[in-house]
Amino acid sequence: MTIDTPPGTGKRIGILTSGGDAQGMNAAVRAVVRTAVSLGAQVFAIYEGYQGMVDGGTGIRELAWEDVGSILHKGGTMIGTFRSKDFRERDGRRRAARNLLEHEIDRLIVIGGDGSLSGLDQFRAEWPDLLDELVASGDLSREVADAHPCLLFAGLVGSIDNDLVGTDMTIGADTALHRIVDAIDDLASTAASHQRSFVVEVMGRHCGYLALMSAIAGGCDYVLLPEQPPAPGWEEHMCAALRRGRAAGRRDSLVVVAEGACDRDGNPITSAYVRQVIEDQLHEDARVTILGHVQRGGAPSAYDRWASTWLGYEAVLEVLGATADVPGPVLGFRGNRVHRVPLVEAVAATRKVPELIASGDYDAAMAQRGGSFVEAYGILQELVEPSRIDAPETSRRIAVIHAGGLAPGMNAAARDAVRLGISRGHTMLGIHDGFPGLRDGHVVELVWEDVEGWLTDGGADLGVRRTVPTVEELYRISRTIEDNHIDALLMIGGWNGYQAAELLHSERDRFPACGLPIVCVPASIDNNLPGSELAIGTDTALNVITEAIDRIKMSGSAAKRAFVVETMGRYCGYLTLMGALAGGAERVYLHEEGISLDALSQDLTWLRNSFASGRKLFLAMRNELANPLYTTDFLARLLEQEGQGLYDVRQNVLGHVQQGGCPTPFDRLLAVRLVSRALDLISGQLGAGTSESFYLGLVQSKVTAFPMDQMMAEMDLRYRRPKEQWWLALRPVLKAVSDAAV
Repeated sequence: MTIDTPPGTGKRIGILTSGGDAQGMNAAVRAVVRTAVSLGAQVFAIYEGYQGMVDGGTGIRELAWEDVGSILHKGGTMIGTFRSKDFRERDGRRRAARNLLEHEIDRLIVIGGDGSLSGLDQFRAEWPDLLDELVASGDLSREVADAHPCLLFAGLVGSIDNDLVGTDMTIGADTALHRIVDAIDDLASTAASHQRSFVVEVMGRHCGYLALMSAIAGGCDYVLLPEQPPAPGWEEHMCAALRRGRAAGRRDSLVVVAEGACDRDGNPITSAYVRQVIEDQLHEDARVTILGHVQRGGAPSAYDRWASTWLGYEAVLEVLGATADVPGPVLGFRGNRVHRVPLVEAVAATRKVPELIASGDYDAAMAQRGGSFVEAYGILQELVEPSRIDAPETSRRIAVIHAGGLAPGMNAAARDAVRLGISRGHTMLGIHDGFPGLRDGHVVELVWEDVEGWLTDGGADLGVRRTVPTVEELYRISRTIEDNHIDALLMIGGWNGYQAAELLHSERDRFPACGLPIVCVPASIDNNLPGSELAIGTDTALNVITEAIDRIKMSGSAAKRAFVVETMGRYCGYLTLMGALAGGAERVYLHEEGISLDALSQDLTWLRNSFASGRKLFLAMRNELANPLYTTDFLARLLEQEGQGLYDVRQNVLGHVQQGGCPTPFDRLLAVRLVSRALDLISGQLGAGTSESFYLGLVQSKVTAFPMDQMMAEMDLRYRRPKEQWWLALRPVLKAVSDAAV
C-alpha cells in the first residue's frame, strides 16, 4: 500500500506581519502554521516584520503546532511588526535574502498593508540578482542559489482601514468597526442626556470605510470622508442636517470625521474645527472624541477570526502550489469567497484613489471603493437628508411585519424600512405580533419619530411570532389588508415568515387582497434561509458564541478539562462550524454530517492520547439538532466515562443568549442594504401596477432578488435549510487548523 507524500514535505515557509497591526493577524498566523504543519511543511516566523529578515539570527525561528496555541482570541500580532527602513535599501534586501536561505526559506506569506506588499513584490523581482550578488561576494554558495532560484509568495492584507481596492474586507476592519460603533453607541446615550453634539474622529487617511460604515451603523447625522470632500459652504449644510435631526425628535447629534478628511482645496478638516462650527452656528455644547489606536486594539471579532483563518489556510495552499511563472497574489475576500488579485495590480489600484481625490475626480475615487461603498453613501445621504419626514396623504401604504424566530437586527431593519420608505414617499405601517396580528387587525401607522432608538436595540418592538397562518385564516387576513388599505407587505424574518408569505402569494387567486407585492428580507440567527448567504442576526449570534467560548476556555485554563458546547441553528450548522473556527474548537458535530459511533470512538481514542501527552483543554461544538440520540448531555457523559480520570468534562448549552443583545455593525449594515433594495422592488411593482413577490438576500456580496415562485425548490423542506450551503466548504479549513490533522 502506497502512502501519499504530504504536499508540503521538504518545503519551508516564512511568515511575517508588517506595517500597522490589525486584529485577526494572530488568527492568520495560527492558520498558516497549523495548515503548513498538517501538510508536512516547516514554518518559520520572521519576527518584527521585514527587520527580522534583515537582521537574521533569532529574528527567524521555526514555529511548531503548539507555539500558536491560545492566540486566536488575542489582538495585535504575536510575531511583532515593524516599519523597516533597512529593507527599503538594496543592501537590506540582500541581507534578508541571505538570512532566508540560511534557513532554506524560499516561500513567504506576508500580512500587511499596501506598503508592506509593495516591498514584497520588489523583493521577489530582485531575488535572482540578489542571489547572484551574494554568490559573487562569497556569502552564498552557487549550489544553494541554484536550489532556490525564485521567491514564491502570497500576501494577506492586514489593515483596519479596509483600503485595498479589489477586496470587500481586509483583516482587522470588522473589529475596528466594532470598536467605533460601540463607542458611538456609548456616546449617543450621554449626548442624549445633555442634548449635546459629539464629533467622533476615526482612522482612515485615504479611505473613508470606517467613517462611512460607522456613521450608518451608529445612526449618525453627518460624515466627512476623504473620497468625497464636501463642497464649499459645507459647514451650513452640516448644521442644517443637525437641525433636521433635532426637529425629528433626536436629543443627540453625532458627526463622524475620517482623519484624512479634507475640503476641495485640500485643506484638512479637523474634528476640532467641526466642533467649533457646531458651537458657533448652533450655539450648543459640543465635544470631540478621537478614538485613535483603540480602534486597533482588543480581541478580534468573530469575522476577523474565521475569515483570517480561512485566508491563512488558502495562503499556505497558494505558496505550496506556486510556480515561478505565475505572479504572486494578494488574497482577500469578495462575496464571502477567497479572492486572488495580482499584487501589483491591487497596490496600483489602491494608490490611485488619493491621486483621483487630488485631481478632483471624486466620483471615480468613490467608484474605486466598489459598488457597495457607493450604495452605502447614497443610503446615508437619504437617511440624514430625507426628501420628506411626513408621508403625503395620497401615498401608497407599505406594512412591515416580523415572523419566525427573533433575530438581533430586526429593529434596525424595521427602523431603516420606515425611514427610507417615508423618504421615498410612502406611508409606513407596522403590524404587531406577526401574522396573527395581521389576522386580528393589529396595524398602526409608523412615523419618523416612532422608530427613534430602534437601530441599536435588540429584540423586535413590533413583536415576532412563529405562527404560520392556515388557509382558513386568509379570509380574515384579506379583510385586514382591505380595511387598512395595505398596498404591499415587507416581511422581515425567518423561515416561518417565508412560508406565510409564500402561502399568501400562492392563494392570491382565491383571496385577491393577498395578491399584493410581498418582499421577504432574511432575518434569522440560524442562517438557513433561501436566496441569502447571510441573514440579519447571524453575525450578532456568532459574536455572542465567540465571546462565550473565550470565557468558557478561560474557565478551564487551570485544569485538564473538556467542554461540549451546544449552539442554536436547528438543522443548519452554520453557527456551529463558524463558531468552531472563530473559537478554536477541536471537534464539531453538525446535522449535515451526522454523528456516528465509529467517529465518536476515533475521537475518544485521540482525546485520551492527547490528554495523556499533556493537553490541558479540549473543546467540541455540537449543533442543537445534530443527532436526536447523541445529545449534548450524552456526548459529555461519554467523554467523562471514557476519560478515566484524565480530565473532567463540562457541557454548556448557550441557548437564547444567542438571540439577544445589540446588533453588530455588520447586521445593522446588512439590514439597511436589504430593506433599501426591498423598498425599490416594492416601489417598482406599485409603479408598474403589478403584484409580483420576491425573497432577497446577500449573494457573493450583492443584494439579489428571486421570484417567490422558485423559493420552495431551493429549500430542503424536511430540514428547513437551503439545498446548497456555501459555508460547508470551510470544513477542510477547520480540519487543517484543529488537532484533527495531527
